[in-house]
Amino acid sequence: MSTVHVVGAGLAGLSAALRLAEARRAVVLHEASGHAGGRCRSYLDATLGCRIDNGNHLLIAGNTAAMSFLDAIGARGTLIGPDGPAFPFLDLATGERWTLRPNEGRIPWWVLNSSRRVPGTLARDYLRAVQLKGARADATVAAALPSDTLFRRLWQPLAVAALNTEVEAAQAQLLSRVVGETFGRGGAACRPLVPRDGLSESLIDPALAKLASLGADVRFGSRLRGLGTAGSRVATLDFDDGHVGLGPEDAVVLAVTSPVAARLLPNLTVPDEFRAILNAHYRIFAPAEAPLFVGLVGGTAEWVFRKREVLSVTVSAADRLMDTGAAELARLLWRDVVRAYGVPIEPIPAWQIVKERRATFAATPVQVARRPKTRTDYGNLVLAGDWIDTGLPATIEGAIRSGFAAAAALLSQNT
Repeated sequence: MSTVHVVGAGLAGLSAALRLAEARRAVVLHEASGHAGGRCRSYLDATLGCRIDNGNHLLIAGNTAAMSFLDAIGARGTLIGPDGPAFPFLDLATGERWTLRPNEGRIPWWVLNSSRRVPGTLARDYLRAVQLKGARADATVAAALPSDTLFRRLWQPLAVAALNTEVEAAQAQLLSRVVGETFGRGGAACRPLVPRDGLSESLIDPALAKLASLGADVRFGSRLRGLGTAGSRVATLDFDDGHVGLGPEDAVVLAVTSPVAARLLPNLTVPDEFRAILNAHYRIFAPAEAPLFVGLVGGTAEWVFRKREVLSVTVSAADRLMDTGAAELARLLWRDVVRAYGVPIEPIPAWQIVKERRATFAATPVQVARRPKTRTDYGNLVLAGDWIDTGLPATIEGAIRSGFAAAAALLSQNT
């Protein structure tokens, strides 16, 4: 039987391995580290004395690939969220709070109801989002949308969170696809969902268990150092602990980061500019009736999440903060948490700062144009990762979609 070697056990690799194993292909999943999940996982933090997620991720019901993945591993029930599409916000400059509530159907009548839309906006303001759809490939978000109240209170925080790039540089077309797959599909697709327990408990551990049940071979501590080629095929995989020869029907899914892919395939064009993400975790219990998350306007952070044992803050496009000391960041971001959840300002609880300097590719027009396709010049080698040309930014949905596409590309060769 032919074997597919999936290199990288992040969400892209896990989703590719899952689809291939479901199709009864023999799968070997190689992961350089001692754990799966990549940037999407949970771990025990010694400082806080509890499990935390290494980042904060918000899924929505309309994430079709992510929902399909969760269904396949039997984990959709591990997500929680409001009964319908509801996004609570706080404007830190004015103290105003509101909840954005799109209606369930595709016809957006909700923009006619002032209690459902952003305060200070009119129904006609939302129609201007159509300008995103016609934006040129080199247009930025800031250039494509008017700088009005709606931009400041919705489009800007949405763009920065989804694209992890400042609006002055982020590609408008990429934001257009995000809006099209959320608001464009109606409120039913916009219902927000978060893991009940943690990222690993929802997305990683059930996937590994499912792969094991399907007979996949998962190898941790298996770092790929090089690829040996013969003509238009990959012939060998060179790992730290030895070489693996590929048979005539064997194939490879390369689901690693873009810098690693560029090292392994020197002729491959990949995104080479990145943006940082900063997360701050505070060991404190918020009231059970408090919202699962709050979007912040005018603060240092964009989102604060209520989790089992922590309140967790995310700052996207955070390059400006990467050289700031952890203690100063903890004090700065705690102010946003206090405002968002009404907790006492003193004393600051135990905290942990997590910096990811190269969290995602920069979603600029130039970098988007550098995203490669799934297929490569080698007939038995395909690519997967949130940096592949999925049409989406570097998100959970994009990563899983890339893995599904990689598996489909290999399976189509045998049909």
